[in-house]
Amino acid sequence: MATVLAIETSCDETAVAIVNNRQVCSSIVASQIPVHQQYGGVVPEVASRQHLETINQAIAQALEQAKLDWEKIDGIAATCAPGLVGALLVGLTAAKTLAIIHNKPFLGVHHLEGHIYATYLSEPTIKPPFLSLLVSGGHTSLIYVKDCGRYETLGQTRDDAAGEAFDKVARLLKLGYPGGPMIDKLAQSGNPQAFVLPEGKVSLPGGGYHRYDSSFSGLKTAVQRLVQQFEKNGEQVPVADIAASFQETVARSLTKRAIACALDYDLKIIAVGGGVAANSGLRKHLQATACERNLRVLFPPMKYCTDNAAMIGCTASEHLALGHISPLTLSVQSRLSLTQVMDLYQIG
Repeated sequence: MATVLAIETSCDETAVAIVNNRQVCSSIVASQIPVHQQYGGVVPEVASRQHLETINQAIAQALEQAKLDWEKIDGIAATCAPGLVGALLVGLTAAKTLAIIHNKPFLGVHHLEGHIYATYLSEPTIKPPFLSLLVSGGHTSLIYVKDCGRYETLGQTRDDAAGEAFDKVARLLKLGYPGGPMIDKLAQSGNPQAFVLPEGKVSLPGGGYHRYDSSFSGLKTAVQRLVQQFEKNGEQVPVADIAASFQETVARSLTKRAIACALDYDLKIIAVGGGVAANSGLRKHLQATACERNLRVLFPPMKYCTDNAAMIGCTASEHLALGHISPLTLSVQSRLSLTQVMDLYQIG
């Protein structure tokens, strides 16, 4: 079993973790949310500078928490794609430098593969094949997980990702950033049946709808028009009811597509990953519906739903055990398909 020190800096969390196989030895996450709140969203240049200021301390804390020295580390990993280029460069450069100094193998990890492996941290016995529902601020996808590094995208969003829609609707409701947790909290006191909102079916040429693809831009626009109508009439905007109705619509939409996909491909497990996996509405809706269809749904612990280095370390540990090593010439990429994961490695 390989012990890996992993770094995650793809967006607005500076994270470092040490993972042995599927066991977390340490996990440090320095969130930048307070810094970006004043801007109403992530500012890439600000994120990069924050990573530079925080990365060395996070590495030291991870080693101290795990009570390990460099001799016990088998490999160094970092997220290399997708993400903010400047932010990714901070983590990747740090990982390469450590790999050279300590003469350790280096591994570049795909961020979305990390979210798939987040489930492994709480369910270490899980084995492919299974369906992964990835729902975050930048991605909403249904992934057929065939094996380590072998993935097929079965469905995806055609516009806004689910997490992106949460942030945009939160701004419309003047809730601030980040939107997901605020809408989730507010929805607890609202009526999810108060407003009928569109689920965003994706039309196909010649009629019909794509069974697994999602669309959330129309849902966001519907909420915008609803808010504008209340304001135009001089009425108080029922923020809690709109938040609850919006969350219910997103949860229902994602659940329908995930369940249909799992049944069509005869996959008995749905593993959910990404920041929206922490949403209480999605957890409740998907668990209940899956139970009715004799499907098993797995959610990571809350601390591994948002970006973290433990999931990157878990991914890298498995790749390293299989002899997969990345060249030191590997660069960062703002976009990279999951189907290209194995392009990041050489067989060691």
